[in-house]
Amino acid sequence: MSNPNQSLLNNSSFMPKISVVIPIYNGEEDLDDLIKCLYQQTYPRNKIEYLLVNNNSSDYTVEILEKAALEAEEEGIILKALHENGIQSSYAARNQGIRQATGDIIAFTDADCRPIPEWIEELIEPFVDDKIGIVVGELTALPGNSILEKYAERYGVMSQKFLLEHSFLPYGQTANLAIRKNIFNKVGLFRPYLTTGGDADICWRIQQETNWKLAFAIKAVIRHRHRSNLKELSSQWRRYGTSNQYLHQLYGVDLMREFTSKEILYRLARWLIKDIPRDTLKLIQGKGSPIDIIKMPIDLFSFYARNQGQKKSQLPEKAKEIEWL
Repeated sequence: MSNPNQSLLNNSSFMPKISVVIPIYNGEEDLDDLIKCLYQQTYPRNKIEYLLVNNNSSDYTVEILEKAALEAEEEGIILKALHENGIQSSYAARNQGIRQATGDIIAFTDADCRPIPEWIEELIEPFVDDKIGIVVGELTALPGNSILEKYAERYGVMSQKFLLEHSFLPYGQTANLAIRKNIFNKVGLFRPYLTTGGDADICWRIQQETNWKLAFAIKAVIRHRHRSNLKELSSQWRRYGTSNQYLHQLYGVDLMREFTSKEILYRLARWLIKDIPRDTLKLIQGKGSPIDIIKMPIDLFSFYARNQGQKKSQLPEKAKEIEWL
């Protein structure tokens, strides 16, 4: 690991036990690749446990997890198959993992994520500072073949850098996040009935209710599988809009503004008259990408889906509940 500071693996004074919690819902297509990435982690195996929590899956997730747990034991890796079948929510599944965790620090990711081998090592390093309670790692795109996957890769759609600049308080997505376990004793666990926005909620509660600080570990990279068709993209951005609405109702943060019909028409006209000729010329000159030419309509499609999610969502009363250890 190239780092101007001393590597964790050479710093025996700071080697905390880590629990990695991963909620799984119908993850049979992702689990093999995910588990391979977990096997490749450079952090000492005797200092890390993987808690994969099935959340009421209807495919072969349970069978795959049980087999993986047995195989991991033979390799000297602690990988446990847990279950949360009472509440259909990734946050409820994460809570189940936190309850079972024995680590000092809880790291979170998702089934459709692929951590680099140094992920845990890099994610844990900022915790050397005893004022740091939350560490956010970076998210990049897995290489894909579809236009939408290439779009997400080129423009860093899920980069955590954008969330760290949130006007209310910084936060990170649970696709790449770590929190000291003892913090959950003070602020509670995730809201189990919340379906989206729980990552911002837990980070904001910690920052509002405690003195713990948040840090960004830019080298702690997880590659994320992005949406490959318009239906999946629409669902993703509708969920972002729903998250905006929920956080607005929980914290009073500003909603994302809606585009007017006039503004949409203006942007489309500018795209046709100005952007297409400009980006086509760059492409001919070898200075651009075909994705640049179609960026504007994809942006508008995503923003429209987000607006729809924001307008049509109402935070359920039960989603305000917080679980405790």
